[in-house]
Amino acid sequence: MAHEKMRTKLTALVVDDNKLNRKIHEKMLESFGVKSEGVENGREAVDIHCRGHRFDLILMDMDMPVMNGIEATKELRLMGIGSIIVGVSSRCTEAEIRKFMDAGLNDYHEKPFNTAKLSSILDNI
Repeated sequence: MAHEKMRTKLTALVVDDNKLNRKIHEKMLESFGVKSEGVENGREAVDIHCRGHRFDLILMDMDMPVMNGIEATKELRLMGIGSIIVGVSSRCTEAEIRKFMDAGLNDYHEKPFNTAKLSSILDNI
């Protein structure tokens, strides 16, 4: 029960250029009591932080227009953003995942993302 109450105070940013994926991830977060916002590319993720917004968790897609997830993650880390950043992508080669992790991710999960994966992440925040 304590975990459930803590989750209601958590905030998340969903970064994905696919509107349907973004909405699914936001609904999943909502089902855990996590307040979330969504943006459609890495540039918007960086910009929202530049405007002073902060999040406990960032779900970051890898392949997006304008600024991809690797570039956005690197930029956020250079800005001193300490949020938990979890890569969520359909990329699955070891080299691609390593490159994404090396950008500053805390964790990586292959799509499709599901509630079991999200629960595991939230349990560690």
